[in-house]
Amino acid sequence: MIKKVQWGVLSTANIGMEKVIPAMQRSLFAEVAAIASRSIDQAQSAAQKLGIVKAYGSYEALIADPNIEAIYNPLPNDLHVPWTLAAARAGKHVLCEKPVALTASEAARLREVADKVHIMEGFMVRFHPQWLRARELVRSGALGDLRAIQVFFSYFNRDASNIRNRAECGGGALYDIGCYAVVAGRFFFETEPTRAIALLDHDPDFKADRTSSALMDFGSGRRLDFTVSTQSTPYQRLHLVGAQKRLEIMIPFNASQEEETTILMDDGKTLGGEGEQEVLARSDQYTLQCDAFSQVIRGHMALPYGVEDAISNMHALDALFASGQSGRWESVDPAAPAASLLNAQDLR
Repeated sequence: MIKKVQWGVLSTANIGMEKVIPAMQRSLFAEVAAIASRSIDQAQSAAQKLGIVKAYGSYEALIADPNIEAIYNPLPNDLHVPWTLAAARAGKHVLCEKPVALTASEAARLREVADKVHIMEGFMVRFHPQWLRARELVRSGALGDLRAIQVFFSYFNRDASNIRNRAECGGGALYDIGCYAVVAGRFFFETEPTRAIALLDHDPDFKADRTSSALMDFGSGRRLDFTVSTQSTPYQRLHLVGAQKRLEIMIPFNASQEEETTILMDDGKTLGGEGEQEVLARSDQYTLQCDAFSQVIRGHMALPYGVEDAISNMHALDALFASGQSGRWESVDPAAPAASLLNAQDLR
């Protein structure tokens, strides 16, 4: 047993209260020791509900606590970089919710502290056994050459007060769930996309994109195509299509924390979608993510995904937003000139 990492949580955001913090509390390597809100009453209420010892009425006070070693940052998207930087400058390691920033250039500000503390973007799916098993099968050649990845991810939310619908705070489908599709392409192809084209439909009231589709070129004939929506019937699926077989992850992003998960391998001999199912044991991807990052902090494993990985994902999102505005292919290569990327922040 190693000494548990002492964690502090910035804000009482729903994702933290309902999923991430309870999962962290089940970790063998972490202790959630403090939580902060801009309201001390709200912080104390959250602390009492979740059994957290310390509550702070400001983020600054939590970050200043000398006993806190790591920060979980689930603040709104536009506050990710400022508060991650504040925590890192105070010597705290940071697990920051996705997307880590609003643009790649904003994410690049984190390079200032990347050699001082560990910083990781919170794509918990990369720690789930179903994603790891699927990548193992891809690497083994069980699918033949991986040709295409298809993703659909949607839910319905027209609540004007919900942060996901506030464009000025980084709301919208691409930021909230399109980032997962991009990660899927990078995770399973194990390379970076070179160019991208996108079609974005914006809500007339919220101004945030509500249904977004994209095609991303990963070179050598490999492509990722996806549709994400914040105003469609809830559904999610991930398909990995190889030259010989197809692999399907049934619930790729919001896998149950209480139930087994299933992946399907299909050789295409029938077109009804029948195939060989593999059932994986129940697991909590948020706990596994916390386990891994806490062990990184203790020096028992290398950081699997750092600041450069987060910047790469943002370059892809930048290209998609730019394409949605320009209506043409945009380069994902950060070294390549792209006039429409110069005002990427204004394109949202």
